[in-house]
Order: sequence, then structure tokens, then C-alpha cells
Amino acid sequence: MYKVKKQIRVKNSINSTLERHPVPVLGIDYKVKIVYKNVKVPELNVENKLIKISLPNRYKKDNNQEILDLAIDKMYEQIAKVEVERAMEKTRIMLGFAPEDYEIKNMKKEIGRCVNGKITINPKIVMFHRDVIDFIVLHEYCHLKYKTHSKYFYRMIENYEPNFEKYEKIIETSLFQY
Repeated sequence: MYKVKKQIRVKNSINSTLERHPVPVLGIDYKVKIVYKNVKVPELNVENKLIKISLPNRYKKDNNQEILDLAIDKMYEQIAKVEVERAMEKTRIMLGFAPEDYEIKNMKKEIGRCVNGKITINPKIVMFHRDVIDFIVLHEYCHLKYKTHSKYFYRMIENYEPNFEKYEKIIETSLFQY
């Protein structure tokens, strides 16, 4: 099981845009900027390490921290649908078995869990590089066989990912706690 360590903060800038500290997506940090335009619904575009969120002009005087957070969370959910499916299929082929079910669900303190044969993955998993995502999914798959972090659990992980300690360290030193 992985746990969330802290949240990212948002700051207001002088020129009526909102900027957020870098947002990691698949291991790459992106700057985030909100601009106000003559649009009817919010738009999100990603290019050149910049996530640009366009909001209708009517929101200009509002505090849009919540909208920014929702847009980033929605983006994470969309990316997670693809990335978790990719990692689940890769792990299923590698191990030769699969969970009864899995879901992608926001969790306040966990990045992943396995309970009663069901794996739950936090969409914020996409903050990490694909290798780390693959490791987290492998970790949860191993919980299908071993409920606790026993020596057999770690033997299984090491058998499929000899460098697992490297990935554990990445997770421990990031926004998430192992």
C-alpha cells in the first residue's frame, strides 16, 4: 500500500492568471497556467511542458484554485485510464494471473491497495514515470498472493523486478509515502 504524503499548493500571480507549481505527468514536470478567454467552457491543452487551462472571462474575478485543482485531477484520471490499463495488462501477461477486478479511484492517503482480490489505483499514480507505475501495479498484484509484506511477498517482487528498492525510494521521496 502506498500513502499520500502532501498536497501541491497553488499561488495567484499578479497578471490575473493562476500558476501552479510544476505538475508531474509520467515523470516529467509541467508548468500550469490559467488564462482567461472568450470561451464558454474550460479548456485544457498540453504542449511543450506547459499545461494551459483556458477559463471563460466571467471567472476572472473569482478564486479559481478549485477549478485548477479539478482540471488537474480530471487530467490525471484520463491519463490514468490508459496508463493503468497498460500496466495491468503488462503485469497480467508477466505473472499469468489477474485480479478479479480493479478500479481507478481517488484516495486521500493511498496510491494503491489490494483488498479481497480487487486492486484500487489512485489516478495520481500518473505523476510517476511508467517504470514506477509498472512497479506499483506489480506491488499490488503481489498482494493478490501475499496479503502482507512478508519475505515471500518481497521474494515475488524481486523475482519480477530486481531493482524494486530503487522504485520504493522514488516513491518514498516523492509526494507519496510507501
